[in-house]
Amino acid sequence: MNKIYKVVEYFYLVIAVFFVFETINNWNENPGRAYLFLSFVAVSVFMFFFRRNFRKKMESRSKK
Repeated sequence: MNKIYKVVEYFYLVIAVFFVFETINNWNENPGRAYLFLSFVAVSVFMFFFRRNFRKKMESRSKK
């Protein structure tokens, strides 16, 4: 089960990279949409660290 959590955790980074690419593509054409994608990047990176912290807590609890 821990491997699934690791995959999902890194999936958020993949999503963040995708939205960085979309932000760069939309920066000059539609700045409002670019800022929306930039906020998705921030949320995805936050979720990566949140899920990582949660997974490590679960691992430490299961070792006891």
